[in-house]
Amino acid sequence: MQRTKKESRQRIKLRVRRKINGTTERPRLSVFRSNKGIYCQLVDDIKGHTLAAASSADIAGTKSEKSAATGKLLAERALAAGVTTIVFDRSGYLYHGRVKALADGAREGGLKF
Repeated sequence: MQRTKKESRQRIKLRVRRKINGTTERPRLSVFRSNKGIYCQLVDDIKGHTLAAASSADIAGTKSEKSAATGKLLAERALAAGVTTIVFDRSGYLYHGRVKALADGAREGGLKF
């Protein structure tokens, strides 16, 4: 039986989520990618709180440019919240294209992975 692309991503996501989790000192950077935009948030899994979030909804440019700008915006908000180091959770997406651009933007903004 063939799995759909979405089912395969869910399996990868759950497998990775078993190994990593976010703490107050080192929250998890969770990524969601849709066809139009990209969304990310810093999550403290122990308390179940979102510390900072950003989306590409109000940013102009190509999808990759939006992703990089979203990463920088999240880094800015994270530093304001007192977070400097994170754990990257790509949510089953390949580390390529927009996901990589978001991670690079967050690194440029001052976050350490």
